This record gives sequence, structure tokens and C-alpha cells, in this order.
Amino acid sequence: MNTQDERQAPTPGLTFFAKSQLLSADDVSRALKRMAHEIIERNERLDDVFLVGLQTGGVPFAQRLAQLLREISGSEVPLGLLDVSFFRDDLEGKPFTRSSATSIEGDLTGRTIVLVDDVLFTGRTIRAALNALSDWGRPRAVQLAVMVDRGHRELPIRPDFVGKNLPTAANEAINALLEGVWIGEKREQ
Repeated sequence: MNTQDERQAPTPGLTFFAKSQLLSADDVSRALKRMAHEIIERNERLDDVFLVGLQTGGVPFAQRLAQLLREISGSEVPLGLLDVSFFRDDLEGKPFTRSSATSIEGDLTGRTIVLVDDVLFTGRTIRAALNALSDWGRPRAVQLAVMVDRGHRELPIRPDFVGKNLPTAANEAINALLEGVWIGEKREQ
């Protein structure tokens, strides 16, 4: 992606304009492998671990982590998808985004949930995810894996597994994909 490229942001009416690429696809791949090893080291038994990818940005990272965990450990780690649109507390003044599918099979009670997202910013998406998870039981523990932690937290939320810490200005935007990570801005179309 060069500096003239643009990518559709998940928020309707906004387009992401990249200024520069911060991580290549190889960098992202290495970070995800490291994160998978860290998840294995932190959780003695993967039998109780359940990955939950947050719609939409966290899903490809969760899918890749599930694949890596299977390759490294030989264990099949279940994967669910969670849309937190209706659990958000910051909908005022923001355009409503289309909801995506939630797919979580079974009860999460007593399991270790690893929430997976692309970018951690204010922490409000994670707060919404924690509220949403209660509909599927009471997990033993919830851990957080993010590809990019950009700071600017509004809530006391800290990731357990981080691909890369990238401090940013509040008005900048990050676009994290398996193909790389870019910094830029979001503008109205």
C-alpha cells in the first residue's frame, strides 16, 4: 500500500488514507507467531482456551492465531466471532455501523477466553465485548490479544498479548491487517 492508497474504514462515510506503512506482512506474521507462543506459555492447558475475534477487524487475526496455535501445539482451539455493536456506550455522535454476525458455539462458563482485536485505542470496544460475553456464560478468565496498542486509553484496560505498541496522536488512525499496518487519517468521502 503506498501513501496514495485508501482503504474503506469500518465506519460508513469515512475512508482511511494511509500516510505510511509501519509493519509489513512479514512483521505482522512474526508478531502473530510470537503472540501464539505467549498464549501457549500463559495457558498451561489449551483445552480450556476459547478464541473470540471481535468483528470486524479482529476476526482475521483470531483466525490466524487459531491456525498458529493448532500448528504449534497440535491442539484445536475453538474460535468464535463477536459483534459488540449493540453493547457500546459511545454511540452518541457516531454513525451507527452495520452489525456483523456473532457466532459462539456453546457455553463459555469456566473457560479462558482470549479476545482478539486489531487495534486497542480507548478501550471502549473491549468494555463492550466484556459485557457481550456475559450472554454466553461466566468465563474463568478473559485475556486480551491485540495486533496494535496505540495508547489513549479512556478505561483501565490493558492487553495481555500485543503485536506492536505504536503510540499515536489522537487524530491519527491505524489500519491493521494481515497484509500490514498503516498509519494515516480517516476523512469523510
